[in-house]
Amino acid sequence: MLERLLVGETMSLDLVNTEWIDHGDMVDFLAADGAPELWFREYGFDPAEQDVDALRASRTAIRSLLDSPGAEADARMNDVLSHGYESTRVTDGRPETAPTADLGWGAAWSAARAFTELLAAHPDRIRQCAHPDCVLWFYDTSRNGRRRWHSMETCGARTKSARHYRRYVSDEKAKAEGTAPVA
Repeated sequence: MLERLLVGETMSLDLVNTEWIDHGDMVDFLAADGAPELWFREYGFDPAEQDVDALRASRTAIRSLLDSPGAEADARMNDVLSHGYESTRVTDGRPETAPTADLGWGAAWSAARAFTELLAAHPDRIRQCAHPDCVLWFYDTSRNGRRRWHSMETCGARTKSARHYRRYVSDEKAKAEGTAPVA
């Protein structure tokens, strides 16, 4: 089974992060055998009742809003959102909200709906990893709101290592050319 790089984000960002780049090639977790069923189960949906193409449409809509917001991205998201709604009822004096979605669209609609909630609450906390070769997204829950990488252990470490290497090469080149500052 293909292992995802980043899990534990919100449902909508977990869905977006089912695509990533590995050694220059795009990887689609949802294309792996058994992967869509696993994803559906992780979020409490019966795989037999869900449509993986609807889930991909939701992923595309969310990624469109993240990568290039505008009228086209809005239309994609609105198309996914049109496949469901929430209704509120009062039971025993307490309001209860229940989602209803078209056949096969429960997970896809729920992920899109969850993304709209993120956008409404803290759009500035939804970030793409700062590593130039990473396409993963995360919801910044850090206290100061300055998290830059989806993972400090992977992309953060690679970025810092590359910066250190560039400085080292620059310093060595300056020494070889005799232009290095004298200590």
